[in-house]
Amino acid sequence: MDLILAFGASESIAAAKATATIPIVFLSPTPVELGLVRSLARPGGNITGVSVTTGPAVIGKILELLKTMVPGLSRVALLIDPDRPGLAVWEQSVREAAQTLRVEPRMVPVHREGDVEAALATIAGDRPDALLLTADPLIILHLKRITDFAARHRLPTASLARPMVDDGCLMSYGPNAGDLLRRTVLYVDKILKGARPAVLPVEQPTRFELVINLTTAKSLGLTIPQAVLSRADEVVQ
Repeated sequence: MDLILAFGASESIAAAKATATIPIVFLSPTPVELGLVRSLARPGGNITGVSVTTGPAVIGKILELLKTMVPGLSRVALLIDPDRPGLAVWEQSVREAAQTLRVEPRMVPVHREGDVEAALATIAGDRPDALLLTADPLIILHLKRITDFAARHRLPTASLARPMVDDGCLMSYGPNAGDLLRRTVLYVDKILKGARPAVLPVEQPTRFELVINLTTAKSLGLTIPQAVLSRADEVVQ
């Protein structure tokens, strides 16, 4: 085997544990905090890749955009898998961003498939002003059920993942997926041509995109400010 390509935190951790000699290229959040690399500038070892930024700046931008779209927004529920790698880092990012914007976050855990209905019932009882979705596998698996729930409860929903907007989320903001994949593939090419992972700095996103679903906005009775629409990279009608 010449190289291992790992997408996601769990997959990257598993690859790093499996070998200390075969080159690994990852696409993962918080690689330093997960122990994948020593530093972004000098990864060390046999691994490098592209970091998916989900820190306070990105979470803060999502909450800021939600506040401009949803009048009076003060409480946001977050569906999360509590077993996700790097959860503590992600939660801290959420709390820092929420504190700055004076938004109260409520983490609602989804451990396994059977927890989804109970989590949605908790959210319905709490009556938050909006819902923020992670791109955890369990959330993606039940995305249609979650977005249908949000529509019934007239709950604006946001995500870091652009494809979720096509499934009914009001908006997404995050790194451009195509750009991340392109840069990951470039690192694969460099390593296969002889470059050493240890000295290839971990790359970070430079292109971020805002996508808004106007159909969802209309169904929720929301009027998206023109200033926000003009900043959108894509508007789904």
